[in-house]
Amino acid sequence: MRKLVESTFMTLDGVISRPQDWSPPYWDDEHMGYAARLLEPADALLLGRDTYEVFAASWPGREGEYADKINSMPKHVASRTLTETTWNASLIEGDAADGVAALKKQEGGDILKYGTGELDRTLIEHRLVDELHFWVFPVVAGGGDRLFDGLDLTTLKLVDTVRFESGIVVLVYSLP
Repeated sequence: MRKLVESTFMTLDGVISRPQDWSPPYWDDEHMGYAARLLEPADALLLGRDTYEVFAASWPGREGEYADKINSMPKHVASRTLTETTWNASLIEGDAADGVAALKKQEGGDILKYGTGELDRTLIEHRLVDELHFWVFPVVAGGGDRLFDGLDLTTLKLVDTVRFESGIVVLVYSLP
C-alpha cells in the first residue's frame, strides 16, 4: 500500500492560510533540501481545488530539478466544483475519502499532499494520512484559517522533529 504524506506550512499560532504572505523569507537551502527529501519517494501529488489552482497557475513556468519533478508527476485533485483539469492532473471522482483510499491501494511510491484545508480534515477523519509534516514557521499571523478547526479529538504520535537554522521546526506525526 502506498503512503500518503502531508506537508503543511503553519504559523506558531496554527494559521495555515496565505502561506505565500509569511513563509517566503524562510525559504533557503535547508528548507529546499527538506522539501526535496519529501518529494523524492513520491510519484504522485494530491491536491485540493484551491491548491491545485494556485499551483497550476505558477508551477508550469518554473525550472530546475525540483520543478521538473513537480511538473511531470501525475496530480490527483479533490474538488466538488471543478469539471476539468490541466497540468497532468485528474479529478478524483465521487467521495474524496473513497477516492484517496483507492489511490493508496494502487502500486507506486508515496503520494505527497500539499496545501491545507477541508480535504485535510476529511483525510485525517478517515485516517488516510500516514505522515503529517507540520512546518511551524517562527511567525504569528494573529488570525486566519486553522487546520484542525472542526475536527473531533484526534490523537497523533510524534515520529520526528527537525530544526532549521531559520527557526522553522518540522514536527512529523503519524496517526496511531
